[in-house]
Amino acid sequence: MTQPGTILWTPPADVRERTRIGAYLRWLADERGLAFDDYHSLWRWSIDDLPGFWGSIWDYFGVRGRPRENTVGVRGRPWEGAVLGRDTMPGAEWFPGVRLNFAEEMLRNLPDVGPVVVARSQSRAPVELTAAELRDAVARARDGLRRLGVGPGDRVTAYLPNVPEALVLLLATASLGAVFSSCAPEFGTRSVVDRWSQIEPSVLVVVDGYRYGAKEIDRVDEVAAIRAGLPTLRHTVVLPYLSEVAAARIPDALTWSELLDAGGGTGEPAFEPLAFDHPLYVLYSSGTTGLPKPIVHGHGGILLEHLKTMALHFDLGPGDRFFWFSTTGWMMWNALVSGLLVGATVVMYDGNPSHPDLGELWRLAAECGVTFFGTSAPFLMSCRKAGLRPAEIADLSRIRGLGSTGAPLPPEGFAWVYENVNPTLLLQSFSGGTDLCTGFVGGSPLLPVYAGELACPCLGAAVAAYDPSGRPVVGQLGELVLERPMPSMPVGFWGDPDGSRYRAAYFEDFPGVWRHGDWVEITPRGTCVITGRSDATLKRGGVRMGTAEFYSVVESFPEIADSLVVHLDEWSGGPEELLLFVVLAAGAELDDALRARLAGELRRHLSPRHVPDEIVAVAAVPRTLSGKKLEVPVKRILEGHQADEAASRGALADPGSLRTFEEFAHTRRRGNADAAGR
Repeated sequence: MTQPGTILWTPPADVRERTRIGAYLRWLADERGLAFDDYHSLWRWSIDDLPGFWGSIWDYFGVRGRPRENTVGVRGRPWEGAVLGRDTMPGAEWFPGVRLNFAEEMLRNLPDVGPVVVARSQSRAPVELTAAELRDAVARARDGLRRLGVGPGDRVTAYLPNVPEALVLLLATASLGAVFSSCAPEFGTRSVVDRWSQIEPSVLVVVDGYRYGAKEIDRVDEVAAIRAGLPTLRHTVVLPYLSEVAAARIPDALTWSELLDAGGGTGEPAFEPLAFDHPLYVLYSSGTTGLPKPIVHGHGGILLEHLKTMALHFDLGPGDRFFWFSTTGWMMWNALVSGLLVGATVVMYDGNPSHPDLGELWRLAAECGVTFFGTSAPFLMSCRKAGLRPAEIADLSRIRGLGSTGAPLPPEGFAWVYENVNPTLLLQSFSGGTDLCTGFVGGSPLLPVYAGELACPCLGAAVAAYDPSGRPVVGQLGELVLERPMPSMPVGFWGDPDGSRYRAAYFEDFPGVWRHGDWVEITPRGTCVITGRSDATLKRGGVRMGTAEFYSVVESFPEIADSLVVHLDEWSGGPEELLLFVVLAAGAELDDALRARLAGELRRHLSPRHVPDEIVAVAAVPRTLSGKKLEVPVKRILEGHQADEAASRGALADPGSLRTFEEFAHTRRRGNADAAGR
């Protein structure tokens, strides 16, 4: 196994001449008289002087804004007074008085030559759009939505895959000041209705179905159920995607072509000037327990945050091709399309990433000339486990950056990338969340890559690790917190007029400080190690243990396809227990020899406390639709809660994956009852 902290990549000597962050540093020196010797001194300034830093992001990227009384976009500083009108959490006020529009910025700096959107799908032929074609489609969709009565504040929802039409709809909706929200078509009807019934949409845009690998998935019945569950809908628009025949079975609906033709206009779209915190889109928490939280993001916050991330962390700009495997139900789709902000071409993909094999996305990257390849840690680990060597099946020499998120990437995952993808790329493992639609900790072109570690807190993110008493700690596990506000913190939750749900979600434990819910260790050299959700922590013998390092050991076994670990503080008054559930690879058997080997490796690589009391084979590990393991709902089931109380099945990739745990819990309760009666 690769040792944690092993250096796998170091910045080239001329990194400041070759990168966007290097150009930004030169601009700071020339325009602001600020000089920084290294990334960490730049980061410290970015959190100590929030107005100076975020004002510099506005100026450096030439954001066009409008003073309140002016409807004409201008470069410079149109806001009134300070950048940060109110420096509190929650309730920070950014750029008071400014008017802008996210869609306008997305469409402003696109290259005139070549495609700005490259889309591949297992459901239809390739699609590519130039800047002129994208602007024209947005203008026509905007006019069509206006004809349907959509105006500022109205909600437009998209039951669409990762296709250019979803991007066009987002931009058209934003241009009007309406509010966008999307769910991927693999979401079940209850999951969709649970989300959208909270925001009461007036327009719904859907597909009739899709292909996932070789399988056709008809969603006409699901569309009918969603429409029935949303009484505020006034109009439905269908994009024929599976077939014209299937689309025709959706009654009383416009087609996508009819929507674009409804307004009659073409050319350049217009843009409503909006307040910095005007709602742009609504994202949702996973909804594993209770209704998903409807998280409202604003035009200005997302604009500045994504400009910073795309250019200064991902090093994206004109000439780059930016790909991240995502569906429209995950915040990484919102991040992906923001590549347009810095002039990069966005590469979209819809389909089964494992069809016909795990080489599919790597071949896509070579075909489309991807320069930044984004994916999830579970996908990279699946490729490693399968013995895949992507560089041997595709020319990946253009990939300069590789992003990993969704779960902690273990050290051996880092090493696999450098050995099998491209030894010169910059691997950036990022951790953040839907809550801010960004990463808090990640990587930088200015910093080395250490196996299993995230290189740094992100610029403008005042990240710290807190012990239970609320004191910052270094070199030990703590709660990941943000001590200062960020512009992309939510405007609030939809339907939470007094902000009580919002405050309870993030600010109850440490007043005035954002508690994110992850365990993090900040090392003395400034790197970060995420060890899992803090509410899923294993605490045995008084020692806290994250789940990420546990999975790194267990899933290195070829016999183990997947795993999940939970710690029970007590079982019906009994002793604490550490339970390991494993999904076996094809042909493998969970016998005493495998159990002993697992225990031995956990003891050797981690500690005796990590050795489970029981190892149980299960058919599947419950995961959200974005791939995250559900340790906490499983723990609740094992503690005696009903499965429907512990998790919303509509939020699961495989709703049947809870069945094994229900049966296990029932058997355990019955066994304990029998033992108590003897």
